[in-house]
Amino acid sequence: MEQQKYADLKMGERGAVISIIAYICLSALKLFIGYTFHSEALKADGLNNTTDIIASLAVLIGLKLSQKPADEDHPYGHRKAETVASMVASFIMIAVGIQVLYEAITSVFSERNESPDLISAWTGLFSATIMYFIYRYNRNLARKINSQSVMAAAKDNLSDAWVSIGTAIGIIGSQFDLPWLDPLTAVIVGGLICKTGWDIFREASLHLTDGFDQKEIELYTETVKNVFGVKGVKNIRARNYGNHTVVDVVILVNSNLDIRNAHDISTQVENVLSQKHDVYDAHVHVEPN
Repeated sequence: MEQQKYADLKMGERGAVISIIAYICLSALKLFIGYTFHSEALKADGLNNTTDIIASLAVLIGLKLSQKPADEDHPYGHRKAETVASMVASFIMIAVGIQVLYEAITSVFSERNESPDLISAWTGLFSATIMYFIYRYNRNLARKINSQSVMAAAKDNLSDAWVSIGTAIGIIGSQFDLPWLDPLTAVIVGGLICKTGWDIFREASLHLTDGFDQKEIELYTETVKNVFGVKGVKNIRARNYGNHTVVDVVILVNSNLDIRNAHDISTQVENVLSQKHDVYDAHVHVEPN
């Protein structure tokens, strides 16, 4: 099972590398077209993709560090490295988003009568198509390997597709004697960059502080209660280590059971949590009832 988890992390690297290559190409294209044909929205979208390069690099670094085995300083391993990397990337994205907002708002109130060329709109639509297919690939990969960081990258891919569509709409609208619509769209793009950064930060901070979905806890509880020999669940907790889920549970069993039978029940609880919910490790404590 441990070898499979490391193989999954290696597969996750592939999704991060694909995202990095796509973002490098698309950000260069958007910034070149945006500056050449005077589109504030496309320039903002291009800057958005430069932050995505950093975010994807953070995911890649995190996935590589997560593969390091446990050592004296990290007895539980390095699984949280990708979560830390995601949080660092979120700070960078928010900072760039604020910069894009500032420049776009300044442009809205400046005297400007020139509308960007339609090639900027076509560039946005082309980019949206590319990012949608990359989103589909990373989403399916994240589900396959149960990786929170790759799923976060996939969500970022999808938001980038929507941002590019919004950029194209703003540019097309500016052709109808509404040149202010292009920088106004850039304001929206800047807001979306900040929102994506905030969402990544919120999810990363939840995992780093050992937050966990209570609905999942309820599912685990019902599964444990259905194990033969378990009379009740006194306490149950869970936390994430990268793409691993660790569960601590205290179960109640018949007080007349000997140690061997009680141990067999706890082993069965561990097995069913692993098989049914893909729990990486379960610590089961038995108490008489």
